[in-house]
Amino acid sequence: MSGIPTIAEAARLIAAKKLSPVELTRACLGRVKELNGELHAFLLVTEERAMTDARAAEAAIMAGKPVGPLCGIPIALKDIVDTKDIRTTCHSKILRDNVPDTDATCAVKLAEAGSVLVGKTATHEFADGGPSFDLPWPPARNPWNTAHFTAGSSSGTGAGVAAGLVLGGIGTDTGGSIRGPAALCGIAGLKPTYGLVSRAGVAPAAYTLDHIGPMAWTAEDCALMLQALAGHDPRDPASASRPIPNYTAQLGSGIKGMRVGVIHHFHAVDYPVSAGTQRGIDAAIATLRDLGAVVSDVTLSPLAEWHACGNLISLTERAAAYDEWGRTRFGDFSASVQQRLLLGAMVSGVDYVQAVRRRRELRAELQAAMGGLDVVLTAVQPHEAPRIDEVPDQNVRQEPSFTMPFNVTGYPAMSICSGFGAGDLPVAIQLVGKPFQEATVLRIADAFEKATPFRDRRPALVSGLVAAQ
Repeated sequence: MSGIPTIAEAARLIAAKKLSPVELTRACLGRVKELNGELHAFLLVTEERAMTDARAAEAAIMAGKPVGPLCGIPIALKDIVDTKDIRTTCHSKILRDNVPDTDATCAVKLAEAGSVLVGKTATHEFADGGPSFDLPWPPARNPWNTAHFTAGSSSGTGAGVAAGLVLGGIGTDTGGSIRGPAALCGIAGLKPTYGLVSRAGVAPAAYTLDHIGPMAWTAEDCALMLQALAGHDPRDPASASRPIPNYTAQLGSGIKGMRVGVIHHFHAVDYPVSAGTQRGIDAAIATLRDLGAVVSDVTLSPLAEWHACGNLISLTERAAAYDEWGRTRFGDFSASVQQRLLLGAMVSGVDYVQAVRRRRELRAELQAAMGGLDVVLTAVQPHEAPRIDEVPDQNVRQEPSFTMPFNVTGYPAMSICSGFGAGDLPVAIQLVGKPFQEATVLRIADAFEKATPFRDRRPALVSGLVAAQ
């Protein structure tokens, strides 16, 4: 792992006073200085804040005070997450000098858990469109090959975690923006159940589709982060009020007898995936069977229907969220966001209501299909990371999304690495659980990761990046 610990490994060493949070933070900051010029993962590095946080964590450890599993762990926040007295731009010209006077709830919770804030990571403008090259900062690059795309919009967090610049970070997910970068960057990313993690203080994209979640190297690390993030928040009107379980309690207990439904037609018929992606899915199914899981087929409505429903809702709600700036500062948006705001503004009220009605039907369909299952499995991305200069215009060419169905339903969904495909780039599978059953999703993901060799391999960045060609 190129000497880069996971959150779980670092936490154990820090608690045992065998690893200094200060030295760990200095190592991460050193990698940021070495690599960010080519990765563009960070829009802002908060070095002074990071060292202050690290020293406080180290002092708590040395004083023998009780600390949590994130004490001294270097993390990053996607730059749509408000940070008090720290610039938060949403990767946009409109907010390039914006300095919030309060923290987002997720930023507060991670700070209270003892984490170390290394900085703010690149996104797509207001978590929409992209990659865009007409913004004040360039888009993030994939650390497995910097000529290639990260997916979006949690692009900088995905790249930063994969390259070991930080051990974990916050992503947001409206149609796949945690899971897409997790898949193409070869890390783990969890979109929790809608309402489980507060969105207060995070720039909106589409109100009824937005989720906040952890991105890290492993499922276990995501579980540790989720433990700190989950919980009711009156600042978020959609926040769920329910008991929070121990998300690591079931890890390592095996998955014998657990029931996995595979939505084969999504990735084999509705939108056939690349050969490398399909090999990763097939091998993952075989591994889960070997671990004792019971695998069956699941059939849902065609993927295009799920995508059309979610995409129309997303476009409309995004246009509503940025209506005022759309009227007063339209020219300050990137060309990509301009197009998407225009598309959203043209959706009729009738069409939006029909999409919301269809959403209810689709959610009921998934609920029925999962009645006798623990999780369902499908693809995350259709292929390995494309070259960043060959990503098609997402506003004109709308391919079906494997991730959107689970924003439409609000179910917990996770991307984990399932191998490497063309160009030796990562491929992934998506595991989807029932509402508020993140512990089950994490248990299966963790078992898979520990039965496969993919977590032992990092991008070869220590002696230099793979050069863009």
